Amino acid sequence: MAITYEHIKTCRQTGARLGKVHTPHGTFDTPAFMPVGTLATVKTMSPEELESMGAGMILSNTYHLWLRPGSDIVEEAGGLHKFMNWNGSILTDSGGFQVFSLSDLRKIKEEGVHFRNHISGEKLFLSPEKAMHIQNQLGADIMMAFDECPPYPAEHKYMKDSVERTSRWAERCLTAHKRPHDQGLFGIVQGGEYEDLRKQSARDLTSLDFPGYAIGGLSVGEPKDVMNRVLEYTTPLLPTDKPRYLMGVGSPDSLVDGALRGVDMFDCVLPTRIARNGTCMTSNGRLVVRNAKFARDFRPLDENCDCHTCRNYSRAYIRHLVKANETFGIRLTTYHNLYFLLNLMGQVREAIKEDRLGDFREEFFEQYGFNKPDAKNF
Repeated sequence: MAITYEHIKTCRQTGARLGKVHTPHGTFDTPAFMPVGTLATVKTMSPEELESMGAGMILSNTYHLWLRPGSDIVEEAGGLHKFMNWNGSILTDSGGFQVFSLSDLRKIKEEGVHFRNHISGEKLFLSPEKAMHIQNQLGADIMMAFDECPPYPAEHKYMKDSVERTSRWAERCLTAHKRPHDQGLFGIVQGGEYEDLRKQSARDLTSLDFPGYAIGGLSVGEPKDVMNRVLEYTTPLLPTDKPRYLMGVGSPDSLVDGALRGVDMFDCVLPTRIARNGTCMTSNGRLVVRNAKFARDFRPLDENCDCHTCRNYSRAYIRHLVKANETFGIRLTTYHNLYFLLNLMGQVREAIKEDRLGDFREEFFEQYGFNKPDAKNF
């Protein structure tokens, strides 16, 4: 298989696992956070900066790259790695989440989804076969099966029909996948908050022997306790010798809680999106640097952080840049947020290695402020 998982250790305190994912473009340690580069770029960051802060894999978006610049152009350039000058691993999603978020512009059929281009209004069609063709052209190390991502909440009957369709589409994806030798295809377990449907979805997909599995349909508006409950009964349904990927999750508390429940891989636009509004993740909680109280604050964003931003620039200066709409300010907050999450995952891995992830969670949540009744999340 193009993608393999190497198990290193299980935390005796929590059952969380430490491992490595091997891909055609390198190996990265897990649990891991993957920065999102929707249009073949992580906004305002260079590939060299991402590598320097320890990113082992980044995610790009099939739907958006299909529209701009076109998957044929990326293929002609030699694939995403050469096109964007990234030597590490890349994962592309199937485009399903973006298509299904266009609820007013799409129609679901068994053959695929008919929808309209959100930019031009042009009629488009995306099917399992088309999603595989586009991702084969893009050439990422890991590609995702085309699935339906239902809304939250959804009725059991709707979710059951959706799960069964996703399973049928997964089989079609495997048949249409033309590069299994150098691109690993992951199946996506759906089922919403329904345990019986998660079991059905996991049973269907594990029978197809994908090289890895994602847990989809979470971080779509459900409360955190619902997400954690679903993970507790879904993750054990997945093979222990293959990577487990929780899609679209990137808040610090959810990364720790997801790793504690056996997840290996995470991605989210959260750290880059909030950075553009001047919101920063720090070891003491959320900091909105554009607020007036930081105008004369010459301390770093986080006095416990050793990233390039915190070593060299003050809150006052970054606030000035953000308020003045200077791109450099967004670069600095983005760099810090990504570094913070990548460093957090390094601490999680170290805690697993030392059999103390449960203790680490309590200490981190206390310092970050998640245990306070009025705690503000992202």
